[in-house]
Amino acid sequence: MKYCRFLLDKQVRYGNVEERDGKLWIAGPASAPPEDLAFRLAHVLGAGIGLSFAPLLLSSAELLPPVTPSKIVCVGRNYRDHAQELGNEVPAEPVLFFKPLSSLLAPGGVVRMPAASSRVDFEGELAMVIGRRVSKLDPDVDWRKVVRGWTLANDVTARDLQKKDAQWTRAKGYDTFCPVGPIVSDEVDPEAGLDLETRVNGELRQEGSTRDFLFSIPKLLSFITAAITLEPGDLVLTGTPSGVGPLKPGDRVEISVPGLGVLGNSFASDPD
Repeated sequence: MKYCRFLLDKQVRYGNVEERDGKLWIAGPASAPPEDLAFRLAHVLGAGIGLSFAPLLLSSAELLPPVTPSKIVCVGRNYRDHAQELGNEVPAEPVLFFKPLSSLLAPGGVVRMPAASSRVDFEGELAMVIGRRVSKLDPDVDWRKVVRGWTLANDVTARDLQKKDAQWTRAKGYDTFCPVGPIVSDEVDPEAGLDLETRVNGELRQEGSTRDFLFSIPKLLSFITAAITLEPGDLVLTGTPSGVGPLKPGDRVEISVPGLGVLGNSFASDPD
């Protein structure tokens, strides 16, 4: 299963995604996940959502974030090399923080770099999409029973503010600081090893593998749900490998994992 969320004729649609001749296509309509209540209400009211459409290239569609979460939970320092490159100790247990829903940004959207920060960094990450309500998950339970699929995310960070503030909410939480997409897929297996790459203006800056996680997927889900109930559609960012760095207005960041496409976004100074 691969799906995306996009606008067509000014209406939100879900589409099944297929690979054809090395390119991703939106092949036809897909069912909306239960947490997207706005979509379902519009469908009930007869807005025409769900009608068939001609296949179109994913790259030519007006994409939206493929998730409508109730919360975004992030894992910090899940790669040893990334913790060390910032001069931090390797954690003994997962480090958690939140990004607000207002930070969500669609593929192709522009990240607004706030005037309050002199250093805005990229952080390419693999993100899991939760499939059902889960609390206090036993680490021995098969995680596939609670994970709907996987997508890409950029944990954009105002690095100077992160160092200045006592906690990370402001540095991680600016509007547009969480690009996500382009698709959700359950056809990839992080436990078998997924290779993530981040490019800035075409130059390779990050290379990492899920084989290098400090904390496994079962450990992360068990640790998170011991404190926080996860709901369908919730997003969990699993951490970034080494190679993060500052950006300037006009830069373009592209994050890729085989089977998940490319999440591309440009950066610009916030006019406000």
